[in-house]
Amino acid sequence: MLKDTVLKALNDQINAEIHSAYLYLSMSAWFEAKGLGGFANWMKVQYQEELTHAMKFFDYVHERSGRVILEPIAGVQTEFESIIDAYEKTLEHEQKVTALINNLVDVAMAANDHATQSFLQWFVNEQVEEEKNVNQILDDLRLINGQGNGLFMMNRELASRVFTDETKAE
Repeated sequence: MLKDTVLKALNDQINAEIHSAYLYLSMSAWFEAKGLGGFANWMKVQYQEELTHAMKFFDYVHERSGRVILEPIAGVQTEFESIIDAYEKTLEHEQKVTALINNLVDVAMAANDHATQSFLQWFVNEQVEEEKNVNQILDDLRLINGQGNGLFMMNRELASRVFTDETKAE
């Protein structure tokens, strides 16, 4: 059974993961409107990943005999100054999610909830990977100044990304 503090934090995280998905879907729509289908695809895959993260938390709460309480999802940004701006916002968002996951670990530790601490380690590791991937794209975008032939090549590369549900690969 989950302690109330842990249950509340997990429910908050479910909401945050769904909000992340919504944000990335919004970014995908923005990229589509700009004719950048590869960048839109990358964000669509992010959207799918975030939904699987939300469901991993959702299922965990139920496995521990908790109750999921879904809250309204806040609105998300729909316009960006540039491609680089969109990925800078993505990095900022992933850093915020990392802080949320770290806080969840702290809550689980304070509650002496070893099972939740163990469960959260997957997310701790996932956030390292998420930030690394966005940083790499940002480095490449800055290298080409977000334009020219390099942008064309990046758009083609990002179009090849496919969704893989890594939450099931344990």
